[in-house]
This record gives sequence, structure tokens and C-alpha cells, in this order.
Amino acid sequence: KWKGEGTTQNLENIVIGRCYDYIRIVNPAVGEKNCSQIWEAFKNAFINKDPCSILPKDYELFINLSLHTIPPNKSLFWENNQLLVNSFAGRGRRYMSLGDTLFGFFGDFLNWCGQADSPGLDYESCPTTMECENNAVESFWRMASITYAQLSSGVIHVLLNGSADGGAYPQPGFFADYEIPNLQKSKISQIVIWVVDDIEGPDIDSCGIHSVKTLETRLKTLGYDVTCTDNNKSVMFLLCLD
Repeated sequence: KWKGEGTTQNLENIVIGRCYDYIRIVNPAVGEKNCSQIWEAFKNAFINKDPCSILPKDYELFINLSLHTIPPNKSLFWENNQLLVNSFAGRGRRYMSLGDTLFGFFGDFLNWCGQADSPGLDYESCPTTMECENNAVESFWRMASITYAQLSSGVIHVLLNGSADGGAYPQPGFFADYEIPNLQKSKISQIVIWVVDDIEGPDIDSCGIHSVKTLETRLKTLGYDVTCTDNNKSVMFLLCLD
């Protein structure tokens, strides 16, 4: 048995339903998509395989079938604050975070894995990233993150948690390892960093110091126009409301 929780019950129904929800209600602008075909491509990325030997490229067909554009100036990257980002993005009304794209919406908050030499899903347990990095979920989000970064353009925003243990900009991390290296510099006019502390939480990290300074330096060295703001008012209002 693996240490992680097993595949989410009713996974197929959930993700096909999410796909139709997305193209009909959340973001009809993406146009017609074949949700059953997208599910098959998703499943075939990890089914019948050793659950510790799934690679990001195994999801290429799934990504290609679910791909759509991200409007310029709408990209919102993040670390350590997923629920806040979901609220703030407003399902694409304000921003379009990875979880607000069709391919991200498809897998958000779900768990899944297959079994070697079996066409079934494993509902008992799935490997954690500590047990093996090349598991079905980790590789899915790596591929999704790479794709999301490549599609982002205009002014891009990064929302970081200034109260996070170990700093607002974790290394290793999805933003550091998969998103920054895949940004298309020619398509990006500015990178806006927002560092927001939890309400009544510790102020561990801020613009210009600690890990945020490391991030600012990295982005500036890469030639980006970077600005950074502590405790952006709009985000703080949302935190207060919650």
C-alpha cells in the first residue's frame, strides 16, 4: 500500500462533468471540446502503468485536447495560498489562475493513480511525492504548470503567502521549477508580485527581503520588468471578508 490517499471516488463522472461545466457555464469562450475524449486521454496517461513511472509528457495528448488561450494580463501564479487564489481569481472573472483553465479545472483538488498491469484505478492508496516524484498527480501538475506558463502573456501576477513557513517563494516549487523557466519572455510586459500575509499571521516574508528578494533578483536577471507590493488591498479585503 502507498501512503497517499487513493483515487477520488467517481473520478470519471466528476471530471467529465467538470469538463462540460467549464465549456458550457464557466468559460464558453473556449469553444467546443470533446469531454469523453479528454477523459480517455487523461486516463491513458497513467492507467496500466507503474504508478511511480508517470512522466509529465504522458499527459501531452490530454493537454493538446483541452488547450485554450489565456487572455492577456489575466494570468495569476501562486504558491501556498490556493484557496485564496481561487476566491480572488473569481473563476476567471478577475484572473485566470491555473485552476481556472480547462486543464487545471479538470484536476483541481482530486487524486488519482492506476496500477501496473491493471486497467483499473487504485481507490485504496496512491503514492505521495515523498514516495516517488513521478506519480500521476505530480506529473499532471508539472505538465499543466509548464503549459500555463507558456500560454501566459501581458502583465502577469504572482500572489505569494508572506506567512508561509520557509518563505513566500519556495525552492523547489512549481513556480520556481516549472513556471518561471517556461515563461515566454517576448510575450510578457511586466511581472507584478503581491506578497500577502495571513490575517493575524506572522509576517515572515516581504518585498525586498528573504525569499521574495531572491525571486525579484532572479526575474530581473532574466530581464523582466518586476514590481512588488506588500499586502495588496484588494486581496486583504477578501481575507478580511473570509
